[in-house]
Amino acid sequence: MNLEAGNVCSVRLAVGETVRITNGPGDQVIDTWAFNANDPTEFMGMEHCRAWWLKLRPEVGDSFVTNRHNPLLKMVADTSAGEHDTVIACCNPDRYRVLGAEEGHANCQENLHRELSEQGMASAVTPCPLNLWMNIPSVGSNGLGREVPTKKPGSYVELEALAPALVVFSACPMDLLPINGVDGPKDGVRVEVI
Repeated sequence: MNLEAGNVCSVRLAVGETVRITNGPGDQVIDTWAFNANDPTEFMGMEHCRAWWLKLRPEVGDSFVTNRHNPLLKMVADTSAGEHDTVIACCNPDRYRVLGAEEGHANCQENLHRELSEQGMASAVTPCPLNLWMNIPSVGSNGLGREVPTKKPGSYVELEALAPALVVFSACPMDLLPINGVDGPKDGVRVEVI
């Protein structure tokens, strides 16, 4: 399926199934969440993953664990530059308010919860997402930068299910900061179970 900028979609994966996320010609960042398909209170936790990896960014072969430290997904391919953020929270109405946007700006938090509802699930929290292609480099001894993505068009990431999972993708609508390139979101991605 094609996921256009600012929109959301999801896929359900059985154990061993893989989803491929292929970027388009622009600089679209994709906020990505995964939930245990049978229990939405168990979800992929970036802070839990970093505790196992002891690094800030995932690499091919790394498993994503849940808030209960159970393996949920595994990165099995990445043809991009590997700049995937695990630190920055998704955009939400309060973030846009503080940045001066008009009320009602599309955002990833509301996209997530709307998609969960459409899939018959709900979450009392908004987990920190895996931000595919979001370029947040380490700066100095204790800083973070915010750069435009450096991915090449047509590159992709593949995530394999290690447990039954609902994976939600939001093509981030951020247009006030350069995380989707200097011109903001212009294109989406392709999401397909392979």
